[in-house]
This record gives sequence, structure tokens and C-alpha cells, in this order.
Amino acid sequence: MMKLITFFYKQYSLIFTGILLFLSLKNSAQTTLTKNLTSGGILREYRIYIPAIYNGNSAVPIVFNFHGYTSTNVAQELYADFRPIADTANFILVHPQASVILGSTSWNNFDLVSTPDDVQFVSDMIDSLQANFTIDAQRIYATGLSNGGFMSYDLACKLGHRITAIASVSGSMIASHFNSCNPVKPTPIMQIHGEQDGVVSYNGQGGIIASTHIDTLVKKWVSWNHCNPIPINNSVANTNTSDGCTAEHYEYINGTNGSTVELYKVIGGGHTWPGTNFMVPSNGNTNLDFNACHEIWRFFRKFSLTNLTTRIEDNVLNNSIQIYPNPVINHFVVNLKNAEADYLNITSLVSQQQVSFPLHSGINSINITNLPIGIFLAEISHKGRIINRTKILLMND
Repeated sequence: MMKLITFFYKQYSLIFTGILLFLSLKNSAQTTLTKNLTSGGILREYRIYIPAIYNGNSAVPIVFNFHGYTSTNVAQELYADFRPIADTANFILVHPQASVILGSTSWNNFDLVSTPDDVQFVSDMIDSLQANFTIDAQRIYATGLSNGGFMSYDLACKLGHRITAIASVSGSMIASHFNSCNPVKPTPIMQIHGEQDGVVSYNGQGGIIASTHIDTLVKKWVSWNHCNPIPINNSVANTNTSDGCTAEHYEYINGTNGSTVELYKVIGGGHTWPGTNFMVPSNGNTNLDFNACHEIWRFFRKFSLTNLTTRIEDNVLNNSIQIYPNPVINHFVVNLKNAEADYLNITSLVSQQQVSFPLHSGINSINITNLPIGIFLAEISHKGRIINRTKILLMND
């Protein structure tokens, strides 16, 4: 199976090798940096694209763009090119490089080996980026092609407290990751997939990689986000009649805190990135009726982590109690100026770890530096009765 996957993906490498020299001659004021960091005891590499309009005076989003199996971060930068969008929208674009697993570059989400920990690698990259750039921690997004799409879903499941939204192109989830996924917040999802994908089958079978049926995958995230199960069917004009395929666009709206799920189903489409300038004939038809990069950024830019994690259950019993800031870093305040309460219980929604704090009238400063990052339920009680229940996001240093 792995040899067949390698065959398909090496088609990308052959094409990109021939165009790299030409594209490297492009003169621009933007900056591309190649960086290394040690994550989990392994030296890792990633590329950072900094648009010319970035000045460090205001916080900007991050978009992670993950390459496919056997590919490279340089190839993904060219094939799924967000750089022109970053130049005007002012976000930092990051192209991580996968490790070599069983002889091929791969994100470790097919359960073939136990290491490396690519989710930790992403978390470490975020830490490094925040230390060196002015980053909007509420707007960190992830997308990727195929194996990179699988990686994006892993981040939605395992790093949801830091990743705002994800988009997968020709990717999915393997059964074990699908079944174990426990997202800590509503996560907006965009899925773009060719109905004739021969590598990651739309139907979850018959392809080279055993994966979840795309309709099943979409419906599960619709359920997790509590979106309307009946989608809006948005027409996609068949503007290019020579690409051999058409597209359907489904939008599931009104999820928790405004979260949505979108599906682009490419009828007759293959294992490709819609709208790219580089065709890979062996991987099927590439849809040219829409540009995946444009649609993904249009989707991402609507969402902020703060909006997705607050007001889930804010002050359902007593609106006179104030808890701020939210998200929380190390400390937060419980303001009881206009209410009576005696205890605060904080419970992790993932591990069920619980801590308690006595409260007094007025301003209470709560130190939570010993708690892990994640989403917690804060319950305030008075004489044994819960009078306020709020979900808070902990983003400790």
C-alpha cells in the first residue's frame, strides 16, 4: 500500500522540481525564512512566509499549510499558494516539513509508528512564532493536502484550544482517530474533496488509504458543532468547461457560537487542489471553477477563537457575576460586587480534573497557573447551590 501511495505523490515532486528554479527568480519584498526547532527531541524544519505589509505593530493571524505524503513544504507552498492572499490579508503563512517515516516524508497520523508527535510540533511552532512575531492567538488556522488534511483534523481534535478552524483538501480521518476525537470546542470545518479521488476515496473505501467516508466525516463535525443538519446548497458556476469536473457547495450553519461546516464536493474531481496552476494528470481532474485557497481564507477569516469558546454557557443562572478575562492566561477575576457566593469549582471538560477556591465579596483573583491549557467549566456556588456556570478557556504560559 505504501508503495502505491508513494507513486501517486511522487508525481507532484517531479513537476515541482522542474519549476522551482523559475519561481525562485521572482523578486518581491516579502520574506521567507527557513527555521528549525527541537520538538520531542527531534530537530524539525518549517518555512515562514512574512508578507511585506507585516510591521509587527498589530497582531496578525497564522495559517499553517501542510504538505501531502512524500511531498515537501516547498512543494506545498507552490502547489497550494496562499502567498498572494497573505500579501493583502496580512497573515503569516507557515509551511511545516514532515519527518521521514518508513522511508517517506509523512505526517504521523496513519498510526504506522509511535513517533514523532506532530501535534506537539505544531504547538511548539506556535510558541516560537508568538515569541518572535506579533501573533493574534485567537486566529490560528490549519489546512493541508491529503496527508496534510489528515493532519489538520488531528489538530482540530487534539489542539482545539489553540487552532481556531481547519480546512482539509483531499484528506480525511482514519477510523481510530475519528472514533477517539474529542474536540474541546466547536471547530469550524471546511472539507474539499474529489468524488473520483483514487488515493483518499470519497466513499472511504476503494482508495489507497483506508479512511472515513467524507459524508460521514462531515455529518459528525456538523453534530459536534451542533450545526443545522440540513445544509444550504450554494451553486458553483461551471466557469471552466474543459476541466472535466463540476463542484457542489454545501454549508451547514448556526452551530454553537456561530461555528459552521462547509463541504465542496467536486463531481468528477480527483486527488488535487482546486484552482492550482499546476496540473498532475495522474491524480485525476483538477477543478478550475473555484480556487481552494481563496475559499479557505474566505472561510477562516470569519472565525476567532474567543468567539468560539466564550458564551457557551455564560452566566446562565446569575448575570450579575463577572468572570474576566476569557480566554485566561495564568489568572482571572471573579467579580462578586453585586452577588453573594462562597465557592468556585473549576472542572476540566477533558480530564475531569477539579480544583476549588473559596470566594469573598468584591474582587477575587484566581490563580490557575498549575492547571493545563484547555476548556474548563467554572461553577460558582452559594450555600451549596450553584448560582453561575461559565465555560472558560485556559491558555496558560
